[in-house]
Amino acid sequence: MEYIIDDMRKWTEEERAMYAKQSQLMFTLNHTMPGTEDYSEILKEIFGDRLGEGSMVMAPLYGAAINNITIGKNVYINNNFLAMARGGIIIEDDVQIAANVQVITNNHDPYERAILTCSPVTIKKGAWIGAGASVMPGVTVGKYAIVGASAVVTKDVPDYAVVVGNPAKVIKTLDADRF
Repeated sequence: MEYIIDDMRKWTEEERAMYAKQSQLMFTLNHTMPGTEDYSEILKEIFGDRLGEGSMVMAPLYGAAINNITIGKNVYINNNFLAMARGGIIIEDDVQIAANVQVITNNHDPYERAILTCSPVTIKKGAWIGAGASVMPGVTVGKYAIVGASAVVTKDVPDYAVVVGNPAKVIKTLDADRF
């Protein structure tokens, strides 16, 4: 598993300013009427060219290091998405993310809590993350996989698998030929 170590005590003034700007942009997004030109412009400012065509992120949006998120085409992310993205989050095309989902790529060193240990999360094409689910550092959710509501995903999810529970476990495999 790929690990990134980030010592927050060593952030430059430029990094601190960038993270402050991201927080301000999320605040503005969270207080802007969805479906308006203003809303679309703020999304573009937050994600730049890392937001694929036809994709939508609904407010409120929360998180850190939002600049480390890449969202593919035709992705829908519902309300209250929490993205702790220091380790990087890749969301491929046609993904559906329900309300109150958390994608966490970082943890704190248990002794030096200003040090973050980070691992990227990838959500592959066509996956569906159910309401209130948590996807933890280093996890890959496979193609067309389904993560059930409130599941806590601590290990990779195979392509076409349906996982539920805490920790999430495979309960069935979908028919790949139907996609």
